[in-house]
Amino acid sequence: MRDATEDTPAGAQTVRRAVAILRLVACGQERGVRLIDLVRMSGLNRPTVHRLLKTLIQEDAIEQDPETRRYLIGPEISLLGLARTRRFPLQTLADPYLSELADQVGDTVFLSIRHGHDSICIGRRTGRHPIQVLSIEVGVRRPLGVGVSGVALLACLTEEECAAVVAANAARLAVLGENPAEILARVARARTSGIAHAPIGLMQGTSAVAVPIPGPEGSALGAVTVTAMAERLAHDNFPRVVERMRIAAQAIARRHAEIAARR
Repeated sequence: MRDATEDTPAGAQTVRRAVAILRLVACGQERGVRLIDLVRMSGLNRPTVHRLLKTLIQEDAIEQDPETRRYLIGPEISLLGLARTRRFPLQTLADPYLSELADQVGDTVFLSIRHGHDSICIGRRTGRHPIQVLSIEVGVRRPLGVGVSGVALLACLTEEECAAVVAANAARLAVLGENPAEILARVARARTSGIAHAPIGLMQGTSAVAVPIPGPEGSALGAVTVTAMAERLAHDNFPRVVERMRIAAQAIARRHAEIAARR
């Protein structure tokens, strides 16, 4: 049975706003997101955000931690996602190459994709080194440009497209303490070098590097990232790791093209 408001501009706007709030809450993962940050990132006023959250909580799409008062993705969203367990074919075809790369470099390997204005981690494989840097979890959603994977993905866009994405994320970047101009500078360096490198990673004493997985006409299918203790991504070992990453990214791209050609 359809609601008469579904086809009205106001009804469509409410749906878009609710989905936008869901995306922002998803960024918080198990930590959750504060109401004040949802207001700042969404650009909506506090009563509107609170009203949307109340409705989403009633539908089990969002839940609120009784102690921290932060909002988290609810069980209904997780259950809905089970209906499409094979939604990310790139994850399946890339898995053996990620496992091999993790074994070769000895450190943690991540697979990320672009979704709208975000980068999302859809795969992670740990290496054999006794100390692994698990900087992010599978499912982490971040504005493009936050983290080396997002920089690598942005570097495959035109300068105009890249600037538009960063501008669209301005409010969220401000909440995260990120400077749009600095992100654009990182992207420019990555576009020149072919890699996105953070000598100082998200965690103290760590480092990270990402390379794009090439797609058709210069686009990126995704990005492969390696995180490690800083000394393991320094000096003579750094070029070796990057070369292994590039080989893996090219292999994933070739396999993807082979599968696409059969369809």
